Amino acid sequence: MEKARLGFIDNLRILLITVVVMVHLSITYGGAGSWYYKEGQADQLSFVVLSWHNAVVQAFSMGLFFLLAGYFTPGSYDRKGRGPFLKDRLLRLGIPMLCYDFVIGPLVAYPLIKVGAWQQSGSYLDYLAGYYSRFHIGTGPLWFVEALLIFAIGYALWRAFVRTTAPAAQRDGKLPAGWTILLLGVALGAVSFLVRIWLPIGWTFGPLNLQFPFFPQYICLFIVGIMAYRRNWLTRIPDAMGRFWLCAAVVLVLIVFPALFVAGGAIGGDIAAFTGGLHWQCFAYAVWEQVAGVAIVIGLLALFAKRLNHQGKLAQAASTSAYTAYIIHGPIIILVTLAIRNVTLYPLLKFALAVVLSVPLCFALANVIRKLPLARKIL
Repeated sequence: MEKARLGFIDNLRILLITVVVMVHLSITYGGAGSWYYKEGQADQLSFVVLSWHNAVVQAFSMGLFFLLAGYFTPGSYDRKGRGPFLKDRLLRLGIPMLCYDFVIGPLVAYPLIKVGAWQQSGSYLDYLAGYYSRFHIGTGPLWFVEALLIFAIGYALWRAFVRTTAPAAQRDGKLPAGWTILLLGVALGAVSFLVRIWLPIGWTFGPLNLQFPFFPQYICLFIVGIMAYRRNWLTRIPDAMGRFWLCAAVVLVLIVFPALFVAGGAIGGDIAAFTGGLHWQCFAYAVWEQVAGVAIVIGLLALFAKRLNHQGKLAQAASTSAYTAYIIHGPIIILVTLAIRNVTLYPLLKFALAVVLSVPLCFALANVIRKLPLARKIL
């Protein structure tokens, strides 16, 4: 049973790393969002397609990451105990985060400065001095690792001071009903809207580099992952439930979102009303995002458990290197996009080319790095 469960979850991790890379490349070539490097101004079609892609991926990808992290947290704590659990989290999460913050993060900007993509006065040493003077932890994509560390510490504190008795062993528990799942998505949408009235999408808590407008989903799904472990939910999603939510996701993504995009006036590139403030577009988008995210998460879990619960050698290598690939993907895709910046292609085609080049390179280099003597103990 354990081996079967890990098979489809590892395959899901490969998918999630791939779509994260695709989101950052999408922003590079004209999609909505924030990233180190953006290459010119996309035409309207490229903006619409790439922004649609980013909205769909954002709806589920990081939330599913947190759900899977929550799923494995209780078992790890049970086996190791509080002290070793926290030591392991600090080692596996804290060290990569600090390496990125102090070494990789500032180096990411160097090629951008050299090719003139970033305007920088003074020498590179001047840039470094400025970088460290406004330093914050969780730089770039490593905000996710930082958040996981915070959640792990929070779980350990909860086990130490709130849940003082040992929790029940893993057992088959009743799966949530469809209306309960729908209510969760709508409630998450409402809470996200309330947060975004004051903190719109794109707002970041600077010292920790955390985008609070998305955190209602992240916190909730991390807790759902913990509950799913105790009740053994992930391996027992019925086929009918999986098909229903996958079909719902298709409708929400292919029909509802384009209608919302057009009705809200975003077709011309102005998406401010969707990202925050007291606007109907912000409310509708937040509810769509969370309901669609929950639907996609359930649909993917059921699909992968049923159809993609096996791995060959290539998938095994990719899944064991997924965490490392996430850590290093930023500088790799920047170098790839800079390498092809003089290639003249339509933005959507250039995006596809960059994906084809970047994704295998991220996993291949991650596999090499993970086998280094010091790295193998952490990654």
